[in-house]
Amino acid sequence: MAFKLAVIGAGSLTFTRTLFSDIMHVPELRGLEVAFTDINPRNLEMVTRLCQRDLEANGIPTRIQATTDRREALKGARYIVNCVRIGGLEAFETDIDIPLKYGVDQCVGDTLCIGGIMYGQRGIAAVLDFCKDIREAAEPGALLLNYSNPMAMLTWACIKYGGVRTIGLCHGEIHGEMQIAEILGLKDRRELDVTCAGLNHQTWYISVKYKGQEMTGRLLEAFEKHETFRQTEKVRIDVLKRFGYYSTESNGHLSEYVAWYRKRPDEIARWIDLSSWINGETGGYLRETRENRNWFETEYPKLLAEPPRDYNRDERSSEHGSYIIEALETGRKYRGHFNVMNNGAISNLPDECVVEVPCYADGNGISIPRIGELPLGCAAVCSQSAWVQRLAVEAAVRGDAELLKQAALLDPLTGAVCNPPEVWQMVDEMLIAQAEWLPQYAEAIAAARERFTRGSLIPTREGYRGAVRVREKTVEEISAERKEREERHKRE
Repeated sequence: MAFKLAVIGAGSLTFTRTLFSDIMHVPELRGLEVAFTDINPRNLEMVTRLCQRDLEANGIPTRIQATTDRREALKGARYIVNCVRIGGLEAFETDIDIPLKYGVDQCVGDTLCIGGIMYGQRGIAAVLDFCKDIREAAEPGALLLNYSNPMAMLTWACIKYGGVRTIGLCHGEIHGEMQIAEILGLKDRRELDVTCAGLNHQTWYISVKYKGQEMTGRLLEAFEKHETFRQTEKVRIDVLKRFGYYSTESNGHLSEYVAWYRKRPDEIARWIDLSSWINGETGGYLRETRENRNWFETEYPKLLAEPPRDYNRDERSSEHGSYIIEALETGRKYRGHFNVMNNGAISNLPDECVVEVPCYADGNGISIPRIGELPLGCAAVCSQSAWVQRLAVEAAVRGDAELLKQAALLDPLTGAVCNPPEVWQMVDEMLIAQAEWLPQYAEAIAAARERFTRGSLIPTREGYRGAVRVREKTVEEISAERKEREERHKRE
């Protein structure tokens, strides 16, 4: 099958190589044309080199087009994958460290809370430029597969203001399915019939069936009895206890999307297990990202020395992207949970918001079933987040700092920790720190700088590291951990 795939942000080694390998697992798709583009030429070259070597080892004649010219990469593309992180680690550090001065302790900061809101401001400014190029250079009707966070905000902006057919893709619900299968004593999550619905990273397992029998009522007891999860998933289990449904997202993610678990520094550790960053450590994902960056820089030559991937034998990942492309191109059916504009799919959430619901892909396109109403408490939690996202999207598109500050004030955790004057000052400080990536806020940033120059600022906790910060690992420690995991996997 002849069509073109373009990957924006292809310098992300693990993700790009995994996605590309997944696509190459489908024999019918091996004749595709592919372009990788990234603003970092060195990372782009390294990732392309590895993927091209995999192609050649599998006897596939495709040559990857690698270019820093985004429009060139997008020419004639039928599918575009977006996996960029606007501002990189430099901006990410300000998403975590500036809010800490005001008492806002985040684990990830890429979806909601003040970090996710500011990440969205940077991302929306960029993806609207991507959409313009897609409309003008890609194949008519091209499909954008957005993997970048904040998932709902970016997908919303692309659909409403970008004029590009877009779906958002996340693997959170798959990981939760694995947990549920484990607590129920099943070997494979595919033995379950699962329906999730809600917002990205705030999606709920509203139905979990095994051999036709509804298992939702058994989950709380099973999670509380599980030796590991009762320690690592305390927030999720508490939410399950109080709302009746398990959340798709990790303990650390979920803890920062609601007002209740991270607002008092002396209580945060009660809800957090430090065996993995994803369980909720302060700035956990920032540490993980920095460690991976350092590891990649040092270990790349070793990756080149490893055997190439075997597309006929190596395991295909569970990421949705390759299955969607396969379904649309071959007509094979695929069911997965995608992020789409609501338009009545969940009847008690606003029509104009991006929801995560089960969808079907095949040769006729992508179909979105009607879910009906979410359980009332679950809908209430999602509704608050949806309004924060809507304010943040509109703020980013208009460059409206007042809407941006309102979004931050209405965010559950930010509003639980900070009063309005603190929110206004914190957003000003973040606008100044991230000015390089926020062209739409030039006027507001100038005004913020003037306010900071005048002084009379609210005192903050300079240098505060958060309630549960963990030391960053060395490259040697990371390498040893990876080797141990690989050996354990082989034994299993």
